[in-house]
Amino acid sequence: MSTKIQPPIAKIIPHELEKHGHVRIDNYYWLNDRENPEVIDYLNKENDYYNQSTAHTKDFQKDLFEEMKARIKEDDSSVPYFYNGYYYITKFEKGKDYPIHSRKKGSLEANEEIMFDCNEMAKGHSYFNLNGISISEDNKWVSFGVDTVSRRQYTIQIKNLETNEVLPLKIDNTTGGATWASDNNTLFYSRKDEVTLRPDRIFKHKLGTNPSEDVVVYFEKDDTFNVSIYKSKSRKYLIISSESTLTSEFQILLSVTPDEKFKIFQKRTRELEYSISHYEDSFYIVTNKDDATNFKVMKTPEDKTSKENWVDLIPHREEVLLEGIDIFKDYLVVSERFDGLNKIRIMPWSGEGEYYLPFELETYTAYTTTNIDFDTEILRYGYQSMAIPSSVIDFNMHTKEKTILKEQEVLGGKFDKNNYIEERIWATAQDGTKIPMSMVYRKGVELNGKNPFLLYAYGSYGMTMEPYFSTTRLSLLDRGFIYAIAHIRGGEDMGRMWYENGKLLKKKNTFTDFIDCSKHVIAEKYTSEEHLYAEGGSAGGLLMGAIINMTPELYNGVIAQVPFVDVVTTMLDETIPLTTGEYDEWGNPNVKKYYDYMLSYSPYDNVKEQDYPNLYISTGLHDSQVQYWEPAKWVAKLRVLKTNSKQLFMDTNMDAGHGGASGRFESLKEVAKEFSFLLDLEKIKN
Repeated sequence: MSTKIQPPIAKIIPHELEKHGHVRIDNYYWLNDRENPEVIDYLNKENDYYNQSTAHTKDFQKDLFEEMKARIKEDDSSVPYFYNGYYYITKFEKGKDYPIHSRKKGSLEANEEIMFDCNEMAKGHSYFNLNGISISEDNKWVSFGVDTVSRRQYTIQIKNLETNEVLPLKIDNTTGGATWASDNNTLFYSRKDEVTLRPDRIFKHKLGTNPSEDVVVYFEKDDTFNVSIYKSKSRKYLIISSESTLTSEFQILLSVTPDEKFKIFQKRTRELEYSISHYEDSFYIVTNKDDATNFKVMKTPEDKTSKENWVDLIPHREEVLLEGIDIFKDYLVVSERFDGLNKIRIMPWSGEGEYYLPFELETYTAYTTTNIDFDTEILRYGYQSMAIPSSVIDFNMHTKEKTILKEQEVLGGKFDKNNYIEERIWATAQDGTKIPMSMVYRKGVELNGKNPFLLYAYGSYGMTMEPYFSTTRLSLLDRGFIYAIAHIRGGEDMGRMWYENGKLLKKKNTFTDFIDCSKHVIAEKYTSEEHLYAEGGSAGGLLMGAIINMTPELYNGVIAQVPFVDVVTTMLDETIPLTTGEYDEWGNPNVKKYYDYMLSYSPYDNVKEQDYPNLYISTGLHDSQVQYWEPAKWVAKLRVLKTNSKQLFMDTNMDAGHGGASGRFESLKEVAKEFSFLLDLEKIKN
C-alpha cells in the first residue's frame, strides 16, 4: 500500500450523551444525518481512500468475479412446485441479474405464463427486490411487493393474471406480504410505522376501492411486537401473528368470512411462545408451554383454542430442539435438532412405523422445503453440506424411495466434491462448554500452522448457522484457505439454552466462545495468528467489533459487514427501526444493569489505543437494519485511536441497504472485494 494515500480524518464535534447519571462523549455523533452534505462527503472520501488503496487489486477482483460467476448456472430454474392447479417456477436467464416468475396450468407440458419478469421491472433502478407473491384462490389475481430503495419498505400492487394488467393502485410502506381471503376480492396486508419501520397494522383492502379507504383490522400497540398475516395451509383460516422475541399471540378468522372479526387464539402471556398449524378439526401447536425450553407439540380442537385445552402430542425433551412441523393427510413431519444436527422425523397419523430420514455425514444441513399440498405421500426436502452442493429431494414417506429432483450444478469443470474434507471439531470455552465448529478445506492441506483460515460466526437472535455449500467459497478453498463456521452461543445451534446463554446479561459468552474457537484452531495448528481471519455481518459485525477490542492480536484481518457496533446509543434511540423489539435480545438500556453491561462490550464505546488487525468494513447508505452511521462512527474513531499502520477500509454502497446489491451477479462483486482483501493480505496474487 502506498504511503502517499492519506486516510480521511473525520472532524470532531463532541456530543454529550447522558443516562443514569453517566456521561459519554460521542465525537462523531454528527455523522448521524444522511441529509448533511458533509456526511455524504466523508463517506465518499472513505470510499475514495478504499478504492485508491486497493487499486492494485482491481484486476484481481475482476478475475475473482468472473471466476465465481463462471461457476453459476446462468440459465437456471427452481424445481417446480404444484399449488391449487398450477406448477410454479422461478428461473434465471443467461446474462440477466433478476428472476422470472412463471406458472403452468395442470402440467409441466402446458404453456408457460410469465407472471413477473424482474429484469424488465428493475430497469431504471439501481436496486430492485420483488417479494410477497400471493395468488388468489381462483388463480386470477396476484399481489406483490416491490422495493427500489433497499429500506425494506415495499409498495404492494395487484396484477390480473388473465389479462396481465397491473392495477393502478399502489399501497406504500408495507412488508410486501399480503393474503387473499377465499372470496378472491379481499386482500389483507401489514403496514409499517413510518419512522421505526415496525410492521404494526393489518389492513383490509377490497378490489376496486381506493387504498385510502382500506380498513385497519388490527393495530399492535406494544412497540416490542411485529405483526403479519397469512393463511393456514388448509386455506380455512386467516391468521394474524403478533410476535416479539419471547412472546407470541395469534388471531384467527374463517377465510370465507373476511368481514367478520378476528378472534384471539391464545392471548399473549409473557415468555409463552407458540405457533399454530390447522388440520381437519384441530390445531397443532409448537410451543414452550410448561417450561418446554426446547419446545413440544400440542393439539387442541379448533373451537377450543385457549391453552387450558391444549394436550401434549410430542412431549418436551431436554436433548432435542423441536424446530417445526409439516402436516400431511397421512403423516406428521417433525423437524428436530440433536447434538447440533438436523433430524427429520416421519410420524404416520396411524401411530405405526415412525422413523427418521437417514443422514450419514458428520456435518450437514437438511430441511423441509415447499410442502404446500396436504394430500400427498411426498415430502420435499433440501440437503447440503460444506462440500456437497445443495439438492432438492422428493421423498415418498410410504415407500421410502427418494428422487433427487435437482442438484446444484457447479460449472467450470474444476469442481469435484471428493477433493474436499469436512470436519466437525470442538473447542472448549472458558466455562468448560464444548463449542462445535464445521470446517472444510482441500485435501492435501497440512496442519502446520501456516494455513490461511477464515472463521465465520453470527451468534445472535437464536439463529442457527447451518453448514452450507457455497460456490463462491471455492475461490478461497482452492487457494489454500481453511473455512469454518463457529457455532457459538447466542445462536440456537445446540438447542434453546444455547441461545439463552448468549444473550442479555450473558451476551459476552458469544464473544468469548468465538475467541476460544480461534485459540483452538491455532493450538491445533490449523493456522496461526499471522494467518487467521474472522468474518461476521450485522449482529455478527458486533461480534467482530467485540473480539478485536478484546483480543486483536489473534487475527491478521477481519471482515465486518453492516456491523451493529454502536449498541448503547442505538438501543437508547426508540426512533431507529427495530430498536424496541430488540430489548429481549440485548436488554433495555433504560434499565441501569443492562446499560452498564452493554456499555462494557459495545464495540464503538470500547475502541481504545492499541494495535488492531487489518479491517475491511462494509455498509449501505440506505440500511434500515443497521444504520450506516454505526460503522462510519466506528471507523472514524478507530482511525484516530489505533496504534499501528494496518489497513482500515470502509466501503459504503451508496445505492443499497442491509442486504447489499440486489442483482445476483452484482452481489458477487462485493464478495470479490472481501476475498481480494484476504488474499492480498496473504500475498496470493492470482
